[in-house]
Amino acid sequence: MSQSDAILDRLMSLHPKVIDLSLDRMHRLLTALGNPERQIPPVIHIAGTNGKGSTQAMIRAGLEAGGARVHAYTSPHLARFHERIRLAGTLIDEDVLAATLEECEAANGGEPVTFFEITTAAAFLAFSRVSADYTLLEVGLGGRLDCTNVIDTPRLTIITPVSIDHTQFLGDTLPQIAGEKAGILKRGVRCIVAPQADEALAVIEDRAARLPAPLSIAGQHWTVSRERDALVYQDENGLLDLPLPNLPGPHQIQNAGTALAALRDLGARPDQAVAAVTRAEWPARMQRLKSGPLVDAAGPQAELWLDGGHNPAGGQAVADTLATMPKRPTHLVCGMLNTKDVTGYMRPLARQADSLTAVAIPGEANTLPADVTADAARSVGLAATTAADCESAIRLIASNQPQCRILICGSLYLAGRVLRDNS
Repeated sequence: MSQSDAILDRLMSLHPKVIDLSLDRMHRLLTALGNPERQIPPVIHIAGTNGKGSTQAMIRAGLEAGGARVHAYTSPHLARFHERIRLAGTLIDEDVLAATLEECEAANGGEPVTFFEITTAAAFLAFSRVSADYTLLEVGLGGRLDCTNVIDTPRLTIITPVSIDHTQFLGDTLPQIAGEKAGILKRGVRCIVAPQADEALAVIEDRAARLPAPLSIAGQHWTVSRERDALVYQDENGLLDLPLPNLPGPHQIQNAGTALAALRDLGARPDQAVAAVTRAEWPARMQRLKSGPLVDAAGPQAELWLDGGHNPAGGQAVADTLATMPKRPTHLVCGMLNTKDVTGYMRPLARQADSLTAVAIPGEANTLPADVTADAARSVGLAATTAADCESAIRLIASNQPQCRILICGSLYLAGRVLRDNS
């Protein structure tokens, strides 16, 4: 165990007995640290249900192609916590991370604080000490009361597509959830709004009108579409004819449009727009695994893919992607958390997959038992069985159908475990 892992384990013990979405603990801790959030480079604040990470990755690729130094904060991590904090383009160093976490732990003085709050404070502290041109800041949960929402005047805000998720915290209707996401809007600060359902957009527009905050809305102020083998983006500044995104899936077209709208607002050049859609890196989003023990288990004739989507919109995005791929027998290896809408996630996938093998997520307290996941799959018409782990599932599937496509899916936590095990 690394030094930072030991500190992170200690910080978990400070977690409040009841999670109440509030900024009070965050403000207290940041004040004790000297308010580092006021000393970081201009912030691009990103909220939404799906597409935050991909959109952020594209914006970072575009900014860095223009020579900018870019901090980035995202969650959750997949294989190592260090993935969450990128300092001027580079993942945070172990020694810097450990020292920064210890400093935050000391400043907190043993008071109750959530894991996400104290690690976000550590990110702000690290960002404040390294020179950069921009800070890409991804919301953890919701927006209005998310602990990233302590930035008074960001340079730009972004709301990616809003859908139903985290209902225990954000509400169980789309307008309620959109209201929480719209909480990142700030007076006088432009917000780039990705394609939204009408009822979500109405809430965002109402919030913006009351502040007021200018909006740049998909379908009104900018458009994006695929035309044959090109991506076409248009706004009041003109048309961009670009390559298709290197991140696979039809949903990446709208993510690219959102990123391009943000980059245009930041004054990016056309070559930066090309870099945004062709150089973005974002693991576990329809990622083809090409080497490692799990690939060996699948055998030379099978394709092995990985995706961390976990809600109904994520399931639809994966299904849409599978629909565009060359026809192959397709089998899912799926593990999910018990906090998710499992049947809602699986329903669109049932039309694209031949079977599902359910697994529990190793080391995850909130994993759904494999037999429950399998029952949910059967309820939407998917033939389902269970396996002890991903490797066992992959071996069984490939032994029965060597020339198949196997997709490991259902959770970012499962995806992270797969990336660690397959490295």
